[in-house]
Amino acid sequence: QVQLVESGGGLVQPGGSLRLSCAASGNIFSIKHMAWYRQAPGKQRELVAGITSRGSTNYADSVKGRFTISTEYARNTVYLQMNSLKPEDTAVYYCYAILTIGTILSRSDSAYWGQGTQVTVSS
Repeated sequence: QVQLVESGGGLVQPGGSLRLSCAASGNIFSIKHMAWYRQAPGKQRELVAGITSRGSTNYADSVKGRFTISTEYARNTVYLQMNSLKPEDTAVYYCYAILTIGTILSRSDSAYWGQGTQVTVSS
């Protein structure tokens, strides 16, 4: 049973910072890709940032220069450092991962979502 567990959300004032964490657990052979998405009320879920197993990153234009995605693959964990937060960053943030599950003799790739963590930026 694979799980993605997010933490670090909360209420912060405009201009403030938060750091989200997402830890993957279960029968994980390797990590191929991890990302953060967000969904604001009444809007579609959108990609915030992604990172590959080789460390290549990509960001939504709206967060470039303010957010940084990083990983600690030894701990199956991805982080999202969010600085200079704005009210429009308010959303539920979801962790997403493409994982190789199983063993060296029998493995397959699957996609997983976390349960989401609320980020609210307000004065």
